[in-house]
Amino acid sequence: MNTETADYAKGVRARLIQYALLARLHRPIGTLLLLWPTLWALWIAAEGPPAPLLLLVFVGGVFLMRAAGCAMNDFADRHIDAHVSRTRDRPLACRRVNPAEAVAVAMVLAFFAFCLVLLTNPLTVALSVVGVLLAGTYPFMKRYHHLPQVHLGVAFGWGVPMAFTAQTGALPPPVAWLIFCITILWATAYDTMYAMVDRPDDLKIGVKSSAILFGEADRGIIGALQALVLLGLLLLGQQAGLGLWYHLGLAVAAALALYQQYLIHDRAPGDCFRAFLNNNWFGAAVFLGLMVDYAL
Repeated sequence: MNTETADYAKGVRARLIQYALLARLHRPIGTLLLLWPTLWALWIAAEGPPAPLLLLVFVGGVFLMRAAGCAMNDFADRHIDAHVSRTRDRPLACRRVNPAEAVAVAMVLAFFAFCLVLLTNPLTVALSVVGVLLAGTYPFMKRYHHLPQVHLGVAFGWGVPMAFTAQTGALPPPVAWLIFCITILWATAYDTMYAMVDRPDDLKIGVKSSAILFGEADRGIIGALQALVLLGLLLLGQQAGLGLWYHLGLAVAAALALYQQYLIHDRAPGDCFRAFLNNNWFGAAVFLGLMVDYAL
């Protein structure tokens, strides 16, 4: 390999690393939080493990769409991230990636996700168009209202009706919309914890969030949302005919919700972020209980 070729390869590798950082491949928490409700829906729709191809389509779609959403989020926040301590080192904020590159990365990732959806059925493909619109508009919502966390919940939950239509080929049943609503409530709770980390910076730069809207009532409202999520999951267990193992998973999830309340008690940014991250285990506990219940 000559020097010119080696320099070119080195340059390509450097760009790919920046694109990976842009897509937050090194921080998989968003992918996992998007994945759990999708897996809940797939297992309940199939009344057990879904077909391997369907599982591949949705796991791959979750990974690609979350990465695309991160790229679009950084494009939308390119004039904001540099003023927030947690985000000022992101590639776009540091100008290691330009805005056109960020949009291109998002479009390529979304295109591959759409290719995966084409392996399902026409109804699921039609629903995926709504999913793309939700993912593409969410990053801009913090400029217009104080509840972008709800918009995120709708975007994260849209994989639920898609999972049911992919499995059944029919319109989603009421149980699918119950999981969808649970996902919105859950995402609003954990993303408010996340927003509590940035609240001082957001107040300075005029960015809106549920953490700012809720103010001193933030912990109580998060607790109420968590209670509604657990109540919804109990109702889901009844409607889906789930038994002991599922409810053991819910018991673990309830304990984790209490732990999250403990973490956010003093509103310390580091502990609020830990509470946000802990929601991965909440989602995993529900899924593990559900999966074992169907297996046994």
